[in-house]
Amino acid sequence: MSGPGGKTRSAAKDPLWLQLLLITISVSFVVLFLVLPLAVIFIEAFRGGVGAFLKSFDDSAAWHAIKLTLIATGIALPLNLVFGVAAAWCIAKFEFKGKSLLITLIDIPFAVSPIISGLIYILLFGMQGWLGPFLSHYDIKIIFAVPGIVLATVFVTFPFIARELIPLMQEQGSDEEQAAISLGAGGWQTFWRITLPNIKWGVLYGVVLCTARAMGEFGAVSVVSGHIRGRTNTIPLHIEILYNEYNAIAAFSMASLLAGLGLVTLALKTWLEWKVQSELQDSLS
Repeated sequence: MSGPGGKTRSAAKDPLWLQLLLITISVSFVVLFLVLPLAVIFIEAFRGGVGAFLKSFDDSAAWHAIKLTLIATGIALPLNLVFGVAAAWCIAKFEFKGKSLLITLIDIPFAVSPIISGLIYILLFGMQGWLGPFLSHYDIKIIFAVPGIVLATVFVTFPFIARELIPLMQEQGSDEEQAAISLGAGGWQTFWRITLPNIKWGVLYGVVLCTARAMGEFGAVSVVSGHIRGRTNTIPLHIEILYNEYNAIAAFSMASLLAGLGLVTLALKTWLEWKVQSELQDSLS
């Protein structure tokens, strides 16, 4: 905080009551709106005991939902990785017309409701959609099938890796790449030996966020999946069906699995932040 004359005032000089008030408000919000709901999920999942918890997964529909979630995430992630690196590279390294428009378009999934993105695919690939007669003629099914779920997952997750890399690569500039090329390095060699090592933690951070978002996506997938039990239900959709059937223990057991995957992702994110900070301190020392 800057004071008169350009002098910086340390936050530690703020009154003790103000520090305690802000800390109390922050901790209270985290406990009330994050920790307690998560704790309830695990408490309800094990309310009937470990046996009832494990029995919730003794269901072919549950395993199919887990498998489909992993498939959709496994396909969306590499596609987003390729797009994110390519988009960040061209935006950070090149000057071209429409650059600002491209950056704006990348942010569309952040601004548009996932429900709307699902409806867009229905309009394009549904039986009554623009491409519906063509797809039907060649017996190609996208809506209410796995391809539609993958497309919806890709749509809602594709900004995550690009948005991590664009500011990072813009800050780094292109001096090192130009120096490598002037010394005779090829484009691919420059990417593997110069660019990728500089952005590796940003790539991993984006991958972690993209994975967490893909596994938990509900809105867009709900629209294009058709809610066909044992065929097009992902974990979030299967949880909704179980809860609507008043099968609370099974619903919370599946929810605890999804929450557990989210906590693992959070742990990876924290480790990556610690690793980046550690490398930054080593480079400055």
